[in-house]
Amino acid sequence: MPRSRCLLHICCAPDATIPWEELSREYEVRGYFYGSNIYPYEEYRRRREAVATLAEHREGGALFPEWAPQEWLEKTRTYAREPEKGKRCSLCFYLQLSHAAAAARREGCSLLCTTLTISPHKNVERIRAIGEAVACRYGLEWLHRVWRKGGGFQRSLAQSRELGLYRQNYCGCLYSIHGASHIQPEEQGHR
Repeated sequence: MPRSRCLLHICCAPDATIPWEELSREYEVRGYFYGSNIYPYEEYRRRREAVATLAEHREGGALFPEWAPQEWLEKTRTYAREPEKGKRCSLCFYLQLSHAAAAARREGCSLLCTTLTISPHKNVERIRAIGEAVACRYGLEWLHRVWRKGGGFQRSLAQSRELGLYRQNYCGCLYSIHGASHIQPEEQGHR
């Protein structure tokens, strides 16, 4: 009997280690790295390369849409002054998961899941609500998993070290670089 196809939204390679491995036991998994929220380009490139490295160790491969930060910046600009974990982050999750859901439909996947819940810094219930809404909008089933449970986050750290994956020190967006939500994109000379 063929296994259901799941598109795994990947925020970064270290956070994808455990989810990709565990989901592959039940489903045919395809990774999806959005990345247009990552700033600057050099950081995006490093994270993309790390996801590509991880994909070499996992079945199903990964999709890498073109880095297009303008859309993300335009849509989040209204929330530039929001603190971390505020409305801007919710919008960012929504944008990432919406792009992933569209890719899931194109790839013939019926399930959508994310790596975001492995982080001890993210609000699991907020991610769940956004994921369920996005999946419903695209006619997909949302697979809610809290990957940090049962030592998932610590296991991801260990696997990242074993595989030599780049591990970033900030969320990724322009506003999170220094935790400075007051920075405007124009001031940073975004690419």
